[in-house]
Amino acid sequence: MKKFVMIILFFLIYDLFACTTAIISGKFTTDGRPLLLKHRDSNYIQNKLMYFDDGKYNYIGLVNSEDINGDEVWGGVNSEGFAIINSASYNIKDEGDTTSIIDREGEVMKRALQECKTIYDFENLLINYEKPIGVEANFGVIDAYGGAAYFETNNFSFVKIDVNDPTSAPFGYIIRTNYSFNGKPDEGYGYIRYLTTEELFYKASSENNLNKKFILQDVSRSLKHSLLEMDYSKEITVSQNDNVFIPFQDFIPRNSSVSTVLIQGVKQGESPNLSTLWTILGFQYTSVAIPTWVEAGGSLPDLLLADASGNAPLCNYALKLKEECFPIKRGSGYKYLKLSKVINKEGKGFIQILRPIENEIILETDKELKKWRNNNSLPIEEVHNLYNWINKRVKKAYKDNFNPL
Repeated sequence: MKKFVMIILFFLIYDLFACTTAIISGKFTTDGRPLLLKHRDSNYIQNKLMYFDDGKYNYIGLVNSEDINGDEVWGGVNSEGFAIINSASYNIKDEGDTTSIIDREGEVMKRALQECKTIYDFENLLINYEKPIGVEANFGVIDAYGGAAYFETNNFSFVKIDVNDPTSAPFGYIIRTNYSFNGKPDEGYGYIRYLTTEELFYKASSENNLNKKFILQDVSRSLKHSLLEMDYSKEITVSQNDNVFIPFQDFIPRNSSVSTVLIQGVKQGESPNLSTLWTILGFQYTSVAIPTWVEAGGSLPDLLLADASGNAPLCNYALKLKEECFPIKRGSGYKYLKLSKVINKEGKGFIQILRPIENEIILETDKELKKWRNNNSLPIEEVHNLYNWINKRVKKAYKDNFNPL
């Protein structure tokens, strides 16, 4: 009986810690700036942003809300333009490795943000890290000097894959889900999600459409399933009052999806201060992306910060709406998405209502960034004005469209 319970827990944990990640070299994006994606799945459904000044470099990181001190970071960027994310890998552990120290990826990423300026600094950090490290992960990193690489890492070693190397990334991007290409074949998880993401990226690449909006809206909120050859965002047939459910497994977003971080880096020669962290909290179908910058300090948009409840308001908004996406609570109900809540013929699905608000945020941010990039500096007061506008715009949108939350 004990062995049976352990097997169930094993598969449950692997289902929950199953992220989809990607790096795009700046040589292949539409604006020449690299992109670093983490679509996060976790059993920690409450996430927040935190600003840190506890290391050599200041940084912003995604943190579990219950982690009051921010001891672990699950993706972020620092004042030097160095950014890092991870996905758990389940096929790269060395044969015979009996190490009991595990799940230290959040500690490694926090330390990297504190200490690293370049991807080479991170490589040296891994080389000199006390072994066993306590990880089995694909770490994705970019820097302000054009560096972009994955490090497929276990307790004692790693393999570096350079995204700027055409033999590794002929179209300028690399995707990783929950297995490593240098690990044991056919082990690990996320093969279907990988193929779905690859199909989306390949099409975008052929159309010169590799940019932040594509990542945030078409990848992290995808309704495509590569194995079933279906995309529910095409030829929408359900009405808003239809009680239509679909099996919801092996899509990029899943019931266990809790946040997305997308770091848009800088061109070589641009100030690292202009590196932008876009964050979606709660659940991708019911939330919006919001930009932040390290140089602007700890006064981040309050939608992303823990309030008196200990949770971020945007995360609370999104999770409340998520309940309507998965209304069946008994048995395996969480595996079935009420499609009409997400997208419908009347244009009243959560994605359809929130996308125009997000488009406004992206448009206003791009307008400001164009000015800031021309001056190659980040005016703090203007950033805070943008934060205030975003706070008001998003709160009003949720109140007007989903009252009461």
